[in-house]
Amino acid sequence: MALIDLFNVKKQYDIKLLLDNVDFHLNPGERIAVVGQNGCGKSTLLKIALGIEEPTEGKRVVNTNLQIEMLSQQPHFEATLTVRDAILNELNDLKTAQDEHIKLSKAVAVDFENKELLSKLENITAFLDHHNAWNLDDKIERILQEFKLKEYEHRFVISLSGGEQRRVALASLVLKKPDVLLLDEPTNHLDVYMVEFLEEILLKEKFTLLFISHDRHFIDTIATRVIEVENQGLVSYKGGYRDYLLQKEERMKSLAKSHDTLLKILKREEEWLGKSVRAREKRNQGRKARVFELREQAKKNPTLIRKMQVELEREKKSWRGEKGLSKRKMLFDVENLNYSIANKLLIENFSTRILQRDKIAIVGVNGAGKSTLLKLFLSRLKPDKGSINRGEFTIGYFDQHREMLNDEHTLIETFCPDGGDHVDVQGAHMHVYAYLKTFLFPEEYMTKKVRQLSGGEKNRVALALLFTKNVECLILDEPTNDLDIQTITILEDKLIAFPGALLFVSHDRYFIDKIASKLFIFKGNGIIEESYQTYTEYLEIEKEMKELDSLENEISINSKTESTIKVKNKTKLSYKEQYDYDHLPDEIEALELKIAEINDCLYNPECYEGKGLSELSEELSKLKTIYEEKTDRYLEVLEIFEAL
Repeated sequence: MALIDLFNVKKQYDIKLLLDNVDFHLNPGERIAVVGQNGCGKSTLLKIALGIEEPTEGKRVVNTNLQIEMLSQQPHFEATLTVRDAILNELNDLKTAQDEHIKLSKAVAVDFENKELLSKLENITAFLDHHNAWNLDDKIERILQEFKLKEYEHRFVISLSGGEQRRVALASLVLKKPDVLLLDEPTNHLDVYMVEFLEEILLKEKFTLLFISHDRHFIDTIATRVIEVENQGLVSYKGGYRDYLLQKEERMKSLAKSHDTLLKILKREEEWLGKSVRAREKRNQGRKARVFELREQAKKNPTLIRKMQVELEREKKSWRGEKGLSKRKMLFDVENLNYSIANKLLIENFSTRILQRDKIAIVGVNGAGKSTLLKLFLSRLKPDKGSINRGEFTIGYFDQHREMLNDEHTLIETFCPDGGDHVDVQGAHMHVYAYLKTFLFPEEYMTKKVRQLSGGEKNRVALALLFTKNVECLILDEPTNDLDIQTITILEDKLIAFPGALLFVSHDRYFIDKIASKLFIFKGNGIIEESYQTYTEYLEIEKEMKELDSLENEISINSKTESTIKVKNKTKLSYKEQYDYDHLPDEIEALELKIAEINDCLYNPECYEGKGLSELSEELSKLKTIYEEKTDRYLEVLEIFEAL
C-alpha cells in the first residue's frame, strides 16, 4: 500500500501549466529522485506531496497518521535556540518515547500479566525501533561531528550562515527519521565527506525518501527510482542515475521506432483523406479527426526524441581531458605559497605549475581554503609568503555571487551591451537567441531583467556569458550550484571543448570525474596534495587507507603489548640495537635530503635533461626503499628502548 498517492493532479499558476493529469505513488522503503529542468515543477511536486500546496485539480491521498517532513531551502529557527537545542527540540517525541519505555518496562516487570501495559510497551518499542532511537545521544554526537557542527553546538543557530543552518535542519530531520522524508537539494552546502555520511545514514536507516538533487553520484548511490518531470507529466525509471540513462536511451529508441510506424500510418491515412470522396461523409468524420491527431503527434515526437538524443549524447562525451600533450604554455608558476586567515593556516609551502589546457579540480572539506586559492590565482589576495608568477593571458571568472551580472540589464543588454543581436562564442558568430537556447532559455526571456530570474537561471546566464569572453583560462567557484542536471551536462560539454586551462572548486563527484584531469586536494593544516586519479578513485582509496590505519593501530597496540612482555626481562639494548639507535636518525635525515634533492631536479628541465629522467627515477625508487627499511628498523629499536 502506497504511503502517498496523487491522482490526476494538475497544477497551474496563472497561464503556466506545470503538471497535467499526473499520477504519483510513493511506497514504503522507496527512495525516489525527482529530476528535470529548473522551473519544470519538481519543487511543486514535493510541496503537493507534503500537503502545503494544493493541486489545481486532482487529489492527494495520505494516511492522517503518517509523519511527513521536508527539508526547507531556507529553514527558520527561534532566536533563542543554540545548535544543540535546535536539534534536541526536534527530537522531543523520541525523548518522551524513551522515558515512557523506561517507565513501562519497570511497570511490566512488576505486573507482567497486565495486557494493557504489555500492549503499550509493544507499541512504544515498535516506535523506537522504527526511528532507531535507542542510542540517540551517541547519534547526536556523531552527526554534530560529521556535519561539522560540533564547534557551533552552543552558538545561536540564527548566528550561523544559511548553509550551516540548513545542515542543522538536515541533522534534525535525519535523527528524527519521519515516516517519509522530502529533501530539496540536500547536498547543497555539504562537502563530499558530509555527503558520504548522509548517504551512509540514509541507506543504513532505511529511509523512505522523495528528493530533488542535481548530484548525479548521490542519485546513483541513493535512488531506487528516478522520476523525470517532462512536458507537464512524469516518466518513471527504475534504479539510480546510470540505470535512468540506460532506460532513457531504450525509451528514445522505442519512441523513434514508434514514430517511424506512425509516419507510415499517417502517410496511408493522408492518401485516403486526399483521394477518398468518402472522407467527406459524416460517418467518416472520426477517421478524419484521427488523421489530424496523427499529424500533431508526428510534429511533436521528433522534438522529444531529438531532445533526449542531445541529453544522452552529452552524457556520453569523453570523461577525461586531453592526454599526452606536447609543449604547452605555462600560465601560473607557484613557488612555496603560504596563506593564513585569523591564525588558521590554509596553505603551506605549496608549489606547482599550471599549463595551457590543464583541467584542475580543487577539492576538500568546507572551510579548507579552496576559494581562497582561487582568489590568490586571481591576485585578489596576496600570499603571506611565496609567489605566484603569472604569464600574459586572459582569465574568465565565475563566482557564487555572479558579480559579472547587472540586475537591471535585460538578457539582450547583458550579451549585446553595444547593441546588435549577435555574440561571438569561441570562434563562432551566433544570434544571441540561438546561443541562449543552448542554455535552455526560451525567446521570451530576451527582454527579461536579470533581477527577475531565479538563482538557477542567473547561474545559467553567468555561465553562458562566460563562454562569450575570449579568455585562455577559466576559474570557476562551485559552478554547478543551483543548476539542474540538463544545464550541468551542457556546462560539461562546453568545458570539455574549452581549449584553455580550467581551475574549479566543486563538491560534485560526478562532475569532477567527468571534467578534471588533475586534482588539488586540501588535506588540512595547509597541505595541498596533487593527484591524477579520478576523484571517486581518490575517495575510495582514502577510505580504504583510513580502514587500514584503524587496523594498523589495533595491530600496533597488540604488538606493543607483546614487545613489552618480550623486553620485560631486558635491562639494556644489544650492541646492534644501540648502534642503530645512535646512528639511524642521521642516516634517515641524509636520505630525506637526497630524496628532496632528486624531487627538485625532476621539477627542473635543465637538471633532469642533463641527468636523464629514467636514471633519476630509478635512483629515487631505490632511495625510497632504503629510507623505508631504515625508518622501520629505527621505529622497532625505539619501541624496545621505550619499553625498557
